[in-house]
Amino acid sequence: MESYRNPVLAASLLAPPAVCALLTPFRDSFDNANAALLLAVVIVAVAAFGIRLAGVLAAVSSAVWFDFFLTVPYNTFTIDSRDDIETTILLVLIGIVVSEIAIWGRRQQARASRHRGYLDGVITTSQAVASGGSADDLIDHVRAELTAVLGIDGAKFVAGDKQTSAPQLNADGTVTRGGHVLKVERDGLPTNSEIELSVHHAGATRGRFLLTAAARIARPDLEQRLVAVALAEQVGAALSTQEPLHPHL
Repeated sequence: MESYRNPVLAASLLAPPAVCALLTPFRDSFDNANAALLLAVVIVAVAAFGIRLAGVLAAVSSAVWFDFFLTVPYNTFTIDSRDDIETTILLVLIGIVVSEIAIWGRRQQARASRHRGYLDGVITTSQAVASGGSADDLIDHVRAELTAVLGIDGAKFVAGDKQTSAPQLNADGTVTRGGHVLKVERDGLPTNSEIELSVHHAGATRGRFLLTAAARIARPDLEQRLVAVALAEQVGAALSTQEPLHPHL
């Protein structure tokens, strides 16, 4: 977004007066409602980029220059007609509403893209398990997936069934410390200790991933945490038939 943010902001300010100036020679021969429709198209085009500020600026700029160029008295920021006042207000409202819709749409698109990425990661891991590759390679792959999915600094695998008092990422996606559920979406993952993600299969603990989120606050949502659990389960399935070459990675 940063690559085109400034050009879009510039267009949001400059496009409306350019359109109004082009319509000025014809302002006595067509209804102002038609001009407002053209400006609405400009607002929608700018707002479609999903930058809230650009949509608002385009709306305000359209309203201001519609008033200046196309409403009586011309070339002043005064409006005598009630219809023109209503049209000006509508232009601003259109910009705000369309901007919010565009932002919502882009968020949904980004979320869908993330979902596809999570699914691809789980499928790739399943394929690695099915192919019967080495456990160490699989663990390395899952460590990288966990780091990306959770947005953390890193992860390491420790074999064995030893239990500790560290915070736990549980099978239901909750994160607990000392039996208390942490509000990850609000406060983020613990930064002062590693988080354990146990690796189970057929009721037996095969090891655990130690997740580190110390450098920055990571706030993975429930879906991301459940994907992490699913990835760990794939490792558990693989370790049910073979042991990793190294107990501590």
